Amino acid sequence: MKQVALVLATHLTLMAFMPGMVAAEDDHVQWTDVRGIVQAQTVVGKGSGTVTGGGAPWSTTGGQVDVNLDRGSLSFEVKGLVLAATNSIGTRGGVTTVMGTLVCDTNGSLTGNSVTVNTDLVTLDEQGDAHFSGTVPALPAECFEPDIAFVIRAANGAWIAFGAVRRP
Repeated sequence: MKQVALVLATHLTLMAFMPGMVAAEDDHVQWTDVRGIVQAQTVVGKGSGTVTGGGAPWSTTGGQVDVNLDRGSLSFEVKGLVLAATNSIGTRGGVTTVMGTLVCDTNGSLTGNSVTVNTDLVTLDEQGDAHFSGTVPALPAECFEPDIAFVIRAANGAWIAFGAVRRP
């Protein structure tokens, strides 16, 4: 019985220090993948918080997003974000910087409008890789609604990729 308790205690201790694990009191959201926009000009959000997709499809080779809503910390990484159509297919085209955007209350149930919260712009390198790690401005109540999305936007505001496979 002591061996079982020791194994369980060791397992719980290891879990407490595993990357990506968060204490229960934190309001934490993750997306375990990042994918490019499939259908051009698709809309995310409602009312004044609507974000419109770019004019062409994009693809990625992966990425991830991690948000701690309580602390306002956000990190994202996208790999291989390139155009999936047009004469610039397979390249970043003219997009050299991107930002991450939380689209909070996507259905507008709280006030009738979604709210967007943006990261600073970061460089999208020639291979389509970008990374941001930092904080965002104070998050409004809409960001604590269950319907929250993450998109990556070009400097012109059009979204070109999104956080996929949300946990929790």
